[in-house]
Amino acid sequence: MTMTMKVANCIGGYVLLTVLTLSVVKARDPAVHDNFLKCLKQNTETASEELSKIVFAQNNPSFTTVLQNLARNKRFKTPMTPKPLLIVTPLVESHVQGAVMCAKTAKLQMRIRSGGHDYEGISYVSKEPFMILDMSKLNAITIDVKEEVAVVQAGATTGELYYRIWEKSKVHGFSAAVCPTVGLGGHISGGGYGNMLRSFGLTVDNVIDAKIVDVKGNLLDKKGMGEDLFWAIRGGGGASFGVVVSFTIKLLPVPEKVTIFRTEKSWDDKTADFVLGWQKIASVTDKRLFMRLVLQAEGKTLKATIVALFLGGADEVVSLMGKEFPVLGLKKENCSEVSWIESVLWWNDPKSLENGEKAEILLDRKPNNSGFLKRKSDFIKKSISKEGWETIFESIVELGKTGIILNPYGGRMDEIAPDATPFPHRKGNMFKVQYTVNWVDPSVEADRNYTKQVKKLFNVMTPYVSKNPRGAFFCYRDIDIGLNSFGQNSYKEGKVYGTKYFKSNFDRLVKIKTAVDPQNFFRNEQSIPVLSAANASTHSFYISFQGKF
Repeated sequence: MTMTMKVANCIGGYVLLTVLTLSVVKARDPAVHDNFLKCLKQNTETASEELSKIVFAQNNPSFTTVLQNLARNKRFKTPMTPKPLLIVTPLVESHVQGAVMCAKTAKLQMRIRSGGHDYEGISYVSKEPFMILDMSKLNAITIDVKEEVAVVQAGATTGELYYRIWEKSKVHGFSAAVCPTVGLGGHISGGGYGNMLRSFGLTVDNVIDAKIVDVKGNLLDKKGMGEDLFWAIRGGGGASFGVVVSFTIKLLPVPEKVTIFRTEKSWDDKTADFVLGWQKIASVTDKRLFMRLVLQAEGKTLKATIVALFLGGADEVVSLMGKEFPVLGLKKENCSEVSWIESVLWWNDPKSLENGEKAEILLDRKPNNSGFLKRKSDFIKKSISKEGWETIFESIVELGKTGIILNPYGGRMDEIAPDATPFPHRKGNMFKVQYTVNWVDPSVEADRNYTKQVKKLFNVMTPYVSKNPRGAFFCYRDIDIGLNSFGQNSYKEGKVYGTKYFKSNFDRLVKIKTAVDPQNFFRNEQSIPVLSAANASTHSFYISFQGKF
């Protein structure tokens, strides 16, 4: 049976769909679970009683807990949100291989979730009959300090990685997200970043090997998958091509002591000069220095906050800022010299060090209680005028809830070619922008109001950001910029969002996708489309690519 529901235009579930069609065929049919379990046993070397502990049907008492623990955005935890028919939590690689084969047999779409931080819930929601492959139990981390490498499974979090590195070495780290509950499978494969990107680039710039389960259920390493697929999953999103089960990464050198500081300024006639000073040097200063700028309303006024990490001592960064950014007024007493792992704690929670928090807190996977949220992204290539910044300030205060976070590029980011990985936003980009709004009211009206707010600020920023295309960051998933229905116009629909995320790298991703998953089993609303044979003759890039796989 198929049920069609009339839903409001901006409610949780699958948002922005006026009519949501949910297939509820077999939703509670025990045969779905039993047949899947039987198939999984045939495709793995695991006993049935063990497999039954990792396959959850909707009638399992633990189903809702397993589903919602890693559903980080409450917009996709409502009664209207489509639910998977099954959740599978693999413990070993063969479970992933079996799950792929059995999902195809059961004709279930597969959603792959590592940490549940997909801003649009695409890793755990679908309007088609689907299952979730929850990778959170596949979270082993192996650290080799002598060789300066680590092998991290897709379900491990950034916090777990940082902690395991710190256990083995006090002079190594990794450049990834500041939030410790982000799953590494999605974060790395999407081209995630951290506060050392100006020194070391993105996560994907420090990946040297990977393992992926392809559509045929094969487990492939870099050699087995080939250079093209290895390129694609380092920034193109692994979920379009298979299931990434692990990455091998380079450990990065950090000093025994680093410097952190935080400076806040309230809105007055000097705020624009303060931001202009930051804008002038943040992307061109010493690449060891990362200074994030946060602009947000505070009552009827605005607060501008700089949060910084310097891979060196306090005396050096104070001297540097005195020369390059005197308006900042940085003094040594404003700075703290700490270990790298302490800086990780501080970036996640500025009160962590004064509260005596220990590194073990990075192992905590507690569900995120941030509530309902919406994010968007942009890239800034040219300096914004004083008048432009004043317009932005006024808009943020007028909206009241929506803020922006600006992350400086430059340094190592300028040294890597835009086609070295699928992530193209390299030299020429000064800052990446994240638009951010959170709320707690579960009503439809609140959802409509706050999503409208963030879109309004996004529109205000139009004159100041990249153009043709207006770039977007893949890890900051945003379905406003395009969706794919995977019909006859799949390539054209995919190109709308694909060129914003990947620019000219999109076509190479399409070629690889068409070669490795021609039936488009691994798909979602913003995945890389397959170029159909009927349309391939009109695309010279596809013809030139034939024979490479």
